[in-house]
Amino acid sequence: MEKIANSLVALKKYCESENFKGYDPYDGLNSRLFKAIPFVGRSAVARLVWIQLFKRMPLNLRSLVGIDKDYNAKGIGLFLDGYLTLLEVVRLKPALAEKFGSADELRATAARLAELLVSLSAKGFSGAAWGYNFPWQCRREFLFPANEPTVVATNFCAGALLRAAGEFGRADWRECALSSARFVVSDLRRTPHKGGFIFSYSKMPGNDTIYNASLLGSRLLSLCAQAGADDAETLLGLAKSSVTACCADQRPDGSWTYGVKPVTGWVDSFHTGYNLDGISAYENISGDRSFHENLEKGLDYYVNTFFNPETGQASYYNNQVYPIDIHCPGQLPVTLSRTGSYARYAHLARKVLHHAIDTMQAPQGYFYYQLKKGISSHISYMRWSNAFMFAALATAVREETLLTVVK
Repeated sequence: MEKIANSLVALKKYCESENFKGYDPYDGLNSRLFKAIPFVGRSAVARLVWIQLFKRMPLNLRSLVGIDKDYNAKGIGLFLDGYLTLLEVVRLKPALAEKFGSADELRATAARLAELLVSLSAKGFSGAAWGYNFPWQCRREFLFPANEPTVVATNFCAGALLRAAGEFGRADWRECALSSARFVVSDLRRTPHKGGFIFSYSKMPGNDTIYNASLLGSRLLSLCAQAGADDAETLLGLAKSSVTACCADQRPDGSWTYGVKPVTGWVDSFHTGYNLDGISAYENISGDRSFHENLEKGLDYYVNTFFNPETGQASYYNNQVYPIDIHCPGQLPVTLSRTGSYARYAHLARKVLHHAIDTMQAPQGYFYYQLKKGISSHISYMRWSNAFMFAALATAVREETLLTVVK
């Protein structure tokens, strides 16, 4: 565990020095220069090109075009989740406070992040919901405004806020997090599908049949039910309908494509992990084991397809390695923890994280976004890379600590 813990210490120091603000792979449209160019911003093609330029460019020119470092709500939710996990770690093994900080210090940071997260929630929806701090173009179809909430971001944020409410006894945080269920129930569309339905990705038109989005919606509803929502049975019933539809499309080998439509027909690593997180949360909270075979088959496919057991290298797709995205190794310990299978695959988790640390962590402590066959970008992205790995490494440290405590 020493290597993983030391990596986390370096990452923690870096993120705290940046006050949890940073750039994002998709923040190109925050550019003051782009906004100032007449008429160009009206073109979907121009917006796509501009976003992809900054996403793919190995040199960081953001400060030259007026893109500022900023808070990202999903990133703050991931950091909050990570600090609460580290709090569990130092309570399990007080000696680790020397590495990660005392319980009081971790609580203080967690409380500040929770307050910030509440302030970042989007306004004008049926309940608390969170989006990204930049506008982004979804193919040529439509433009997501800045802070337009999605079920994916809301799942990460509300889930972390529920944990914080439990730790601090804050009824206001609890009510804010619980209200996110109303966003899922009232603001998202439901596409009927194979005996159930699929939740839409957002309130915006399109992206209505994405499996991981729907299953993270199921996860969020299940968490709200567990936390004592007044309509808990209704929420679990809706969560089950989403799980039913998504499991009906699981392929015989245990995999899922990204979505129902042919244009979303690829199979990738970390979205498979999201699917398993959603099914597992519903099963664990409801006690309904109707989908346990789907969960086990999906988990077996996940660990045996996307991770090289010899080298620890994580692949993005089921049929090609590159690009190696930091989400791929980062999701593994989280999914193993949430499915109760970390101990079973601990050796693999260590291999994968060690490989990521060796190949994707900068000397300054932050993590790279992707490794490609050619020139790779070594730009620090706070939400995509650092917050995600912070929560992942904290989860791994907790699981490793539990293994030693149990022994």
